[in-house]
Amino acid sequence: MPSMLEISPEQIEDKRLYAEMGLNDAEYKQITDLLGRRPNHTEVGLFSVMWSEHCSYKNSKPLLRKFPTEAPHVLQGPGEGAGVVDIGDGQAVVFKIESHNHPSAVEPYQGAATGVGGIIRDVFSMGARPIALLNSLRFGSLKHPRIKYLFEEVVRGIAGYGNCVGVPTVGGEVQFDDSYEANPLVNAMCVGLIKHEELQKGIAAGVGNTVMYVGAKTGRDGIHGATFASEELSEEAESKRPSVQVGDPFMEKLLIEACLEVIHHDALVGIQDMGAAGLTSSASEMASKAGTGMVMDLDHIPQREKDMTAYEMMLSESQERMLLVIEQGREKEIQAIFEKYDLEAVAVGEVIEEKRFRLLHHGEVVADVPVDALAEDAPVYHQPSEVPAYYREFQAMEDYKPAVENYKETLIQLLKQPTIASKEWVYDQYDTMVQTNTVVTPGSDAAVLRVRGTDKALAMTTDCNSRYIYLDPETGGKIAVAEAARNIVCSGGRPLGLTDGLNFGSPENPEIFWQMEKSVDGMSSACQSLGTPVISGNVSLYNESYGKAIYPTPIVGMVGLIEQTEHITRSDFKQAGDLIYMIGKTETEFGGSELQGMIEGRHFGKAPHLDLNVEKERQEVLLAAIQAGMVQSAHDISEGGLAVALAESLFSNGLGCKVELSGDKTAALFSETQSRFIVTVAPDHQEQFEQMMTEASFIGTVTDDGRYSVLVDEKNVINADTQELKEAWKGAIPCLVKSKA
Repeated sequence: MPSMLEISPEQIEDKRLYAEMGLNDAEYKQITDLLGRRPNHTEVGLFSVMWSEHCSYKNSKPLLRKFPTEAPHVLQGPGEGAGVVDIGDGQAVVFKIESHNHPSAVEPYQGAATGVGGIIRDVFSMGARPIALLNSLRFGSLKHPRIKYLFEEVVRGIAGYGNCVGVPTVGGEVQFDDSYEANPLVNAMCVGLIKHEELQKGIAAGVGNTVMYVGAKTGRDGIHGATFASEELSEEAESKRPSVQVGDPFMEKLLIEACLEVIHHDALVGIQDMGAAGLTSSASEMASKAGTGMVMDLDHIPQREKDMTAYEMMLSESQERMLLVIEQGREKEIQAIFEKYDLEAVAVGEVIEEKRFRLLHHGEVVADVPVDALAEDAPVYHQPSEVPAYYREFQAMEDYKPAVENYKETLIQLLKQPTIASKEWVYDQYDTMVQTNTVVTPGSDAAVLRVRGTDKALAMTTDCNSRYIYLDPETGGKIAVAEAARNIVCSGGRPLGLTDGLNFGSPENPEIFWQMEKSVDGMSSACQSLGTPVISGNVSLYNESYGKAIYPTPIVGMVGLIEQTEHITRSDFKQAGDLIYMIGKTETEFGGSELQGMIEGRHFGKAPHLDLNVEKERQEVLLAAIQAGMVQSAHDISEGGLAVALAESLFSNGLGCKVELSGDKTAALFSETQSRFIVTVAPDHQEQFEQMMTEASFIGTVTDDGRYSVLVDEKNVINADTQELKEAWKGAIPCLVKSKA
């Protein structure tokens, strides 16, 4: 077998080696037409990563255009490293979510750790200081040793990187379902703060300006990582371990501080991190956005391994690297800043007028392609869509109602379900308090961080119930956005916008593509109704193994503004004597519910109904009540229904409750009807609250006896010790994993 350098364009074509890199025949022909010749091996590599789904969104672009992305407070929408939203007083919040699913499936510690590192770089490349990390994780059943291993190592990887880099991990969610058995999902979100005038963009402007490489040396780790993320996981996945990068959080910390100093220097023209597709994506995208070209001499690329080829250097996804464009002649000023942090800053190229992407190695031109061909000319596919047979079957079903005999025991078993159970085992491994801005730590509806030097705070959350989306993608997409917004409102915040992590199976399967388009339709309509534009995001497709796809899982990461810190609200009940209200009416809705899964071992039927007008009105009135100082605590009703939400509200302070309900017992306790909240109100505010919140029903009182008491139509259906419920909820996950809480 000849070496990579010896492979001729004819051999590449004859042996269809381009197919091994992820290009199909039509795409290869399109490349030859664009170039007017056969591409060489390095050029095929450049196109293969830039035209992968992970970089080009060639299958998802038609859907992404449906999202509302603009609003008066949006300073930067999709298209840069992260989105930016104004929060007043010349400040803005920067945030984005990204997946690292395939790497985490084969090397969970480094896959998760480098996912954290990459999303942090997306945020500080915008000029923002990272202030918070969140995550959204999905795994199969913890009954399987392999799943336990993946779960433990992913959490350890997130903690290992985030704790060392000095950015608090303050929130997130973890859910478990058999559909993720062979394909876990690891989505990382980062939030940063910035002053308007410090906003940076990844552009290579100014002909003659210098291109500088900053940070860690380039190795052979992560080569073809973008392509790996754009194909189905298979038995060959283990052989893809070299595609998983290795992170160094201590170097990342130095890189953060150095880059945040450099953004104040007037010699800086543009800055972008080297994420998916490494040098190839950062360099070609920066030039394409500026309408320029770029030439790079790869002999100057800092390398940690010997005899690296141009192909290897350009496709490597080694971590902790940035690409900068600097005004010509001022390179030493920039190098001096990075030297203070013991970081390399090396001139590797130049911005040119001709819109070409030209690479030199050992004095020879090893690649010369139109820059827009890489960044803009990737094919866009309008995949066929087909309604799945299962959906038609589910829609034709009668409403499902589970049979429950022992309500106390059912509640205890629900509290033990891994998706509902306390995630303390997870977040206890994270440093949540570094930077000392965290006000509400993991465990409430949303994390809250103060904005230092102001009386404002930021609420942030990640959400998605993939079971609803599987049953009814459009309705489930609406619910994903609405639930995230509910969590922000329950914390006292006004939702500002969202970042999405769209995790699906293969778009080439018409039924999967139907799930994608309907989910996006639902999310888009909810974004329009609730005023939460999509400002950034990530698409992760081909999440399937052995022909079986994951549940459709479009994660919503949302940030909201709390205008005054006195509005910060938590989910836990505060004191005995407070009045408990439920906002909204309960219907018999169990399709996709936690109770259905626990009893039946699967999910089927119709997803819960959602009326966006009702959702919007309830959120707005509840937020107004919180801002008026009437609300002691607020908690949205989600998995497990009212019974679980009540229990969760008691655990922090060891209180009790006496609640009286009416109607069907099972529905009253465990239905997952949407747009509902539990709030507590001090007796002094009862009249005022009831006048404002006309859809709120008084259901009971907070007690100090440590008892969880629920009556339905005056019959006692649950009478339990709060501590007994808490132990079931808190001990479930530690019992399922090797480690102890």
